[in-house]
Amino acid sequence: MDEKILILGIGNDILKDDGIGPRLVKDLQKSSFPEGISFKTSSMGGLEILELIRDYHTVMILDAIKTKDGNPGDVYYFNPSDFHETMHLSNLHDVNFITALELAKKIKLSIPETIHIIAVEILEDMEFGRSLSPELEEKYPEILSRVQEHLQSKLFPD
Repeated sequence: MDEKILILGIGNDILKDDGIGPRLVKDLQKSSFPEGISFKTSSMGGLEILELIRDYHTVMILDAIKTKDGNPGDVYYFNPSDFHETMHLSNLHDVNFITALELAKKIKLSIPETIHIIAVEILEDMEFGRSLSPELEEKYPEILSRVQEHLQSKLFPD
């Protein structure tokens, strides 16, 4: 495989549901993806993510999201062009992820040609705990299966 591919889970695994991205990445590493795919996790946002994703051709970002009308466990699929800001791809002390991507393009930093974002609707992201909320934990096997199928379809279409 010539193209460098990264599957990146973003979130803090000590803030309950916010850790869904890193947990998904850890479980996906155990599945049957071809060799050569990199798996990483990060609790950082904005500019720090640029350092993690630079020099990859394709990046699949797995993250948590809280929407007004979403149901816990809903899985959403985005591209950076779909939105201007997200709650979790940024932090209070940094620029948001989309702004960081725009800056990287302006300064001609090597960023991925293709970026996909898979966001899982969560309940709790401000409460300390290493486990998911009971509602999300119950749906986790289905979430993992949906994310794995989506990654396979995007990365290795027939």
